[in-house]
Amino acid sequence: MRAIMRTAAVLGLLTLLVSPPLQSGVLRAGVARVDITPLLGLPMYGYFGRTRPAIGTMDPLWARVLVLEAGEKRVALVTLDLGRTFGPAWMARLREAARRSSGISSVLVTASHTHAGPNILDEYPADQLPAWEVAALGKIAKAIEEAARGTVEARLGTGYGKAYVGYNRRRVDPDGTVTMLWQNPDKIANAPVDPTVSVLRVDTTSGKPLAVLVNYACHPVVFGPDNLQYSADFVGVMVRAVEQSFGSAPPLCFFFQGAAGDINPYFATTPLGQDAVKKRDWTGEQLGQEAARVAKEIWTETAPNASLDYAEDLLPIRVRWNPERFRRGLLEGYGPRVFEDHAGLFRIEPARQELRLAMTALLINKRIALMGMPGEPFVDFQINWRDRCPVRDALFLGYTNGYYDYFPTIRAAAEGGYGAADSNTYIELGAGERMVDHALGRIYEMLGRLSDMPEDLR
Repeated sequence: MRAIMRTAAVLGLLTLLVSPPLQSGVLRAGVARVDITPLLGLPMYGYFGRTRPAIGTMDPLWARVLVLEAGEKRVALVTLDLGRTFGPAWMARLREAARRSSGISSVLVTASHTHAGPNILDEYPADQLPAWEVAALGKIAKAIEEAARGTVEARLGTGYGKAYVGYNRRRVDPDGTVTMLWQNPDKIANAPVDPTVSVLRVDTTSGKPLAVLVNYACHPVVFGPDNLQYSADFVGVMVRAVEQSFGSAPPLCFFFQGAAGDINPYFATTPLGQDAVKKRDWTGEQLGQEAARVAKEIWTETAPNASLDYAEDLLPIRVRWNPERFRRGLLEGYGPRVFEDHAGLFRIEPARQELRLAMTALLINKRIALMGMPGEPFVDFQINWRDRCPVRDALFLGYTNGYYDYFPTIRAAAEGGYGAADSNTYIELGAGERMVDHALGRIYEMLGRLSDMPEDLR
């Protein structure tokens, strides 16, 4: 508890600012970024068999912040070059720091899911948060403050392209069984895949690019377990490609990971001795070149009546397996390390056997919708969300405001395979479908097309 209080104190010491006057109907935006690369020697995230700590840094890990403001509402979008977001208690303290320092009403935090970052746990012994997380959270809080302080009137535009850098790693065989394709250097097609590169561009009113948001679904796992250096994987290369394409005054590029639960890059887990860096660069450059092409062709516009609508609803989700038997089986099969990412399994109420998962929805100017899911959704959810969303511009974010492992579709759960019917998924069957439906309902409400009262009783 003392460590929690110390972390809260670090975040709470941020200077309170006098914010610029909020203008009704005007969209404002501000950006910032901060290096959150930790010291060497920490355990690394993503590969259970990798037991050695980090020994170097190949490229820095960043937190990027976009603050949007319309009327009385301020929303902070935070992207992390990390495997997952921070634990629930620490996320809550970050939100409180943003509210106190900058009047931020909502904070959306999403991770790229790189497997070359430091490990993050839901809970730590005696609530003692590692020093690097304390430092990172303090830096992110200051970056939110900086972005909020620097907001300017802004205009938005969207565009779409296609990039083919990944494949579905679950192959459903003719007999109905599933074979896992962990690598695919021959680039053999395997569906479903969503090649859509969704791009949101934010400009100042003078037309200067301020931010480029890229949404795409693919695991950042070109580097495998033999890599012991921190890296954003192909995401870092993509970001540099986009920013450099704009010349001497580039916008800040953000990567919003999509529903990448079953999507690998073609050159997944390439050993370092087999040109892993070159293959990472190819993957990032392919995606970055397409994102840059789309971004440069976007025409941004000022919304006559700017608005921000945000919802983060905690949905009660049951555990798919018998909790006690599941925990016992994990401990027997993998040892206590298996709960590093799954401390929530110990907090389930025995009578209810429920978790509470955050469904996130954001609607910008009544025409750009984002939904976030707190784990690793299968790509079908992204396709389904975009097909059914009542606005044309619909972005899907995985790894957002929490982490509860894999969200398979009902069909994938029935077929089986990694992340669909094994110990890497433990949320109840249909939880992902339910969250997409809930987000759709929220967007319809935000558009004023649903009411909480029947017409004949109003």
